[in-house]
Amino acid sequence: MKFQRVFALVKKEIKVIVREPGMLFIVILFPIVTTLVFGFSFGAIGGEQTVSYKIGLVDTASSRPFPKWSQYFIGNLSGTGILEIQKYPTNQSAQSDLIQGGIQAVIIVPENFGQGCDSFWNAPTNPSLWINATVQLYLDSGSMFATQAVPPIIQQVLVRTVYGVQPTSLSGPIQIGSPSLVQASKLTVFDHWVPGMFAFFAIFMIMTAAESFSFERGKGLLRRINTTPTSPTEFMASKAISYVLIALVQVAIVFVTTFIIGYRPMGDVASFAFALVILSIFSLCCVGFGLIAATVAKSTGAATGIAFIFIMPQMFLGTYISLGMSAAVQAAGKFVPAYYVTDALTSLFLRDAPVSSPTILLDALAVSIYSIAVLLVGILLFRRYGKA
Repeated sequence: MKFQRVFALVKKEIKVIVREPGMLFIVILFPIVTTLVFGFSFGAIGGEQTVSYKIGLVDTASSRPFPKWSQYFIGNLSGTGILEIQKYPTNQSAQSDLIQGGIQAVIIVPENFGQGCDSFWNAPTNPSLWINATVQLYLDSGSMFATQAVPPIIQQVLVRTVYGVQPTSLSGPIQIGSPSLVQASKLTVFDHWVPGMFAFFAIFMIMTAAESFSFERGKGLLRRINTTPTSPTEFMASKAISYVLIALVQVAIVFVTTFIIGYRPMGDVASFAFALVILSIFSLCCVGFGLIAATVAKSTGAATGIAFIFIMPQMFLGTYISLGMSAAVQAAGKFVPAYYVTDALTSLFLRDAPVSSPTILLDALAVSIYSIAVLLVGILLFRRYGKA
């Protein structure tokens, strides 16, 4: 394979896109317009739609005096039917799962929890005899629903545990710590949607690739290329490089646009570099789907329609759109590659998870496997059936 031929074809592909107004709209204006519309429309926190939350709990009061109170508290948490309690031996192990999105919150029951509850019941009218305790609560900043719904639920359960009934005043020996909630409360719906928007726009590479291959076949360009020294490997490599470059341009456009309207992602340089890598890999998957669509289609218009067969499932199951859907739909998203792109970017930009996090590495592995498999299938099908 001669790279000079590959880069010549890449240059040709870029010129075709630049000179075609419709392609420019899809690559540049469509991400800008859509990002701005969603950004201004969903700048405030929306309604709650998630029906259950996984909560990690560290009970440091179980080996201290009056352990029955912490057991009663845990029982009341489970009894809500909304919280799924998962016990952890240490705060470190719970925080590890929290930062990777395995749970939506962590509750730390303090060692003096039982003593605080018991002191209240021994002298309910004498605050000077109470033993004060603080229940620490940490939330997953990557889940916009959890940050809004979990704190009031925990507060209600705590009140019921300590007082038995709703008191006229919330003043008492047991309180929920609030410093860990400050940052989460500042996130908007749009902040939670941005990671999925990167995958959303990359998905439309399927349509772009399908139209490009169908157009070149219809104009006889593929037959002409076959009469030159250019090999099929060089031709496909040029296409792959071209669409990876287009995907990176779109990523830059979306990031700049979201930054202008107020989005401030977490993460360091390594996080952004890894995000570019996983999106580049995903763009190869989209090229593969585009090749499959072009193989079946007999015209450019038909290629566009067939491309949406691959676009729609990924758009609804693997991007920000799935956040507002049922648990079953979100579970189905694990069968599309876009889901893993969105999940990885959510961990990087909203949870500030390190690149070495097992969850992120597994997401990258899943995207890579999908991309290699789909691209190979697309190349094989197009080479055999798509050039006629």
